[in-house]
Amino acid sequence: MKKDEIVLKRPVSAMKESALAYRKAHFESGEKTIYGSELFDQIESYDEWLKAVTRNTKPETVDPNWVVTDTFFAVRPGDQEIVGIIDLRHSLNGFLKDLGHCGYSVRPSERRKGYGTQMLRQLLDVAKEAGLQKLQLSVERDNTASVRVIQNNGGVYERSFSFEGKEADVYGFLLK
Repeated sequence: MKKDEIVLKRPVSAMKESALAYRKAHFESGEKTIYGSELFDQIESYDEWLKAVTRNTKPETVDPNWVVTDTFFAVRPGDQEIVGIIDLRHSLNGFLKDLGHCGYSVRPSERRKGYGTQMLRQLLDVAKEAGLQKLQLSVERDNTASVRVIQNNGGVYERSFSFEGKEADVYGFLLK
């Protein structure tokens, strides 16, 4: 493992303080949305969020308005700091048809260090192991950092759409 390599870890109770610090870092940077967090930006209680995230990993317990989803913190092994969050949605419902199988965020102080690219690269392997054959991601066109993350991992432009008044592009990944 390289010095700055990260590992994807499922959220657990022991990560509570680190997770709350991660969320606070986004809020203190003026970001109200934490992409890929399964509403961690909207649920006050870490314990309630953890229960929901855990339920959403199984078809038998997933929220009926959602899809089976695996959520991971990107953790830097040396200091165990959470540098990002990423999720994998195993299928797309009507709401997600344009948004895609994955969302992710990187801690504001840790951006431009390659963590987003590492997170997505590792998630593509998780998706393959889960049996997905294709992964679809969307990105607002002006989010050049995320476009680079997607392209660095082999994402291929498929189409464009408009979401909440912003132009966005859909990229696809064929998983073999």
